Amino acid sequence: MQETPVLEAQKVNKYFFSPDKTQVLKEVTFQVTRGEFVSIMGKSGCGKSTLLYILSTMDTDYEGKLLIDGEVISGKSPSYLSKIRNEKIGFVFQFHYLLNEFSVLENVMIPGLKLNKKSQPELEHIAMEKLKIFDMQDHALKKANQLSGGQKQRVAIARSLMNDPLIIMGDEPTGNLDKRNSDIVFNIFKELAKEFKQTMLIVTHDPEFAAGTDRIIEMEDGYIIKQ
Repeated sequence: MQETPVLEAQKVNKYFFSPDKTQVLKEVTFQVTRGEFVSIMGKSGCGKSTLLYILSTMDTDYEGKLLIDGEVISGKSPSYLSKIRNEKIGFVFQFHYLLNEFSVLENVMIPGLKLNKKSQPELEHIAMEKLKIFDMQDHALKKANQLSGGQKQRVAIARSLMNDPLIIMGDEPTGNLDKRNSDIVFNIFKELAKEFKQTMLIVTHDPEFAAGTDRIIEMEDGYIIKQ
């Protein structure tokens, strides 16, 4: 029996209309299975980030079909998509987007608070467990602005895991980090995929990062040219 793909794109097309009609994604079709660590590569402007925004359900203005966990989510209401995002997708961006006025622990708890399915003590416990994966538990009560760049990104990844998402999506998550911190983040991703069967889909410019993933999806001019 074949496993249901965690994520599947079928013939996704995307157009921008300023000032003229331009097609930025062309017949994009691929799938990602559970526990797979996949990177998306390509030159700037090839459509990588545009694709990620569609896959993450944040951009709904496209042609084609998108399935998450076997369910067609194209055409669903904004409130339903928001629920899917909260439950099934974890995000890691190039910038950590931590809230400086909150503690590290509170920052990690945010997706859990939004989902609103567990009590405060339960969420604190889960957030602490996520911080332990990244060896950041001793910093839990610090304010986010007291951390180094590398530490902030680790906290951001811990936050993305808060609701045990089906898939983690990253847009250049190591783009702002030096070599040492990039390696730390990469190794964390690798371990999450291997030990925790966490599915990862990461847009990256870094060939070394991509080379370490299970599979590289290469894009050029809005097409997938190799996967």
